Amino acid sequence: MRSDSIKKGTERAPNRSLLRATGVTDSEMEKPFIAVVNSWTEVVPGHIHLDKVSEAVKAGIRNAGGVPFEFNTIGICDGIAMGHEGMKYSLPSREVIEDSIELMLEGHRLDGMVMITSCDKITPGHLMAAGRLDIPTIVVTGGPMLPGFSGDEPRDLVSVFEGIGEHRTGKATDEQLKVLENVSCAGAGSCAGMFTANTMACMTEALGLSLPGCATAHAVDAKKIHIAKESGERIMALVDEGLSARKVVSQKSFENAIMVDMAVGGSTNTALHLPAIAHAFDMELPLDTFDRLGRSIPHLIGLRPGGKYHMIDFERAGGVHAIMQRLRSKINRGEKTVTGKTVGENIDEYVIINPAINKKIIQTLEKPLHQEGGLAILKGNLAPEGGVVKQAAVEPAMMQHKGPARVFESEEEAMHAILDNDIKPGDVVVIRYEGPKGGPGMREMLSPTSAIAGMGLADSVALITDGRFSGGTRGPCIGHISPEAMEGGPIGLIEEGDMIEIDIPARKLELLIDEEEMQKRKENFKPLVKEVKGYLARYRKSVSSANKGAIRE
Repeated sequence: MRSDSIKKGTERAPNRSLLRATGVTDSEMEKPFIAVVNSWTEVVPGHIHLDKVSEAVKAGIRNAGGVPFEFNTIGICDGIAMGHEGMKYSLPSREVIEDSIELMLEGHRLDGMVMITSCDKITPGHLMAAGRLDIPTIVVTGGPMLPGFSGDEPRDLVSVFEGIGEHRTGKATDEQLKVLENVSCAGAGSCAGMFTANTMACMTEALGLSLPGCATAHAVDAKKIHIAKESGERIMALVDEGLSARKVVSQKSFENAIMVDMAVGGSTNTALHLPAIAHAFDMELPLDTFDRLGRSIPHLIGLRPGGKYHMIDFERAGGVHAIMQRLRSKINRGEKTVTGKTVGENIDEYVIINPAINKKIIQTLEKPLHQEGGLAILKGNLAPEGGVVKQAAVEPAMMQHKGPARVFESEEEAMHAILDNDIKPGDVVVIRYEGPKGGPGMREMLSPTSAIAGMGLADSVALITDGRFSGGTRGPCIGHISPEAMEGGPIGLIEEGDMIEIDIPARKLELLIDEEEMQKRKENFKPLVKEVKGYLARYRKSVSSANKGAIRE
């Protein structure tokens, strides 16, 4: 066991003395030491219940003959960080989480780990650490939040963001906005739609790193505690079998995750996080893989923001493995999972307990919601290395659009213009210098996209950016444009009033100026450099382009 290096032999008497100070007994010295890596905090709704989840995990570990050692990672709530300088720190926190887990696991030489995680950057950070460390690992994601209700309609965090635009245009009163604020976030769990946190939980299960049913088991459901306890028990078998993370996750596992992503209409952030996770597993996952699979895997379930259903509806319909059953003819069935069985075996054994709801909510390959998957990768002279759009959340009328550029050098500038009614139908809002280096930190911009939707412009106004979006964004919003403006990307060359063409079916994003004018602008280009200090200054020096996952190089 790895932990023998801290507890075996006479020369380890000082090490054992310190372990005894924590309560470890003689008999426990002979057992595997298991890390319980918990992202519990009192700040983030998706995390406030994870202390209870960890107690179940630790009980499972002890039941199966192991010794649990719990420690915590940081966690930033993207919703609370949204719309101000704090969002610049969210994506960079992903690598801090990854590094901190490596430091704790390698410093203390623990034998395996159960990761308890939730929310947008925290789950990817945990998965990246799993790939880097390559020890037996199982992941328990914290589970979704229940939707709230007002006016007999289910509500979620996006309802509040869009309510701001509705309030500004007079469609919602002060009292109605206050009701949305009060009821939309109903308690513990990750926000109730197929936003980034829940998308990444689904990716974790599809990769084979969580037990079947984990991703959609809700935070307040006893099922989550059952899965947590079973995961604690199962890690002991993984340690005994020597089944480490890299023996579970393969290149085809990532393809399975992307297929599930396309079928559920997941967040655009998967195009950032899955390549970064693959890199930590010493694999490459180019954006072209997303586009290839996106053309062949249909969109099967209408989850918020690309439909009317919430995660509780998805859970009742059977969750991730129900989607994988629909995709059984396309999925890579032979890949290993933390159950000890293959993907195909798990799919075949998975029982749908609500068959009528399953048939109502999850469509078939023969009659999908959309013939193509939820995400599309666009390229062209504006995005030579790619841009990402959630096409499942775009109205048919806006799948092709041509309009004048309205250029802004920051999210704040654009937000003021939107709320001041300065954006008109037909416009293409351009927000630049918000990329990984330019921001720095590649802010998630749910505020401007929701304001556009709330003001009734989602079917007439497009938005492009070298920054990124929340999983809750809907409408023709194209992010991750690479190269970014600060690295000399063409998005930095756009001038006010330039015509921009968006053609999602053709996967095109074009700035409609001639090559001579483009070359002239390149020769005169000087990027805007925003002053930063501290961690963000260090981050800017090492972060890669968005099309590579915005990893640190």
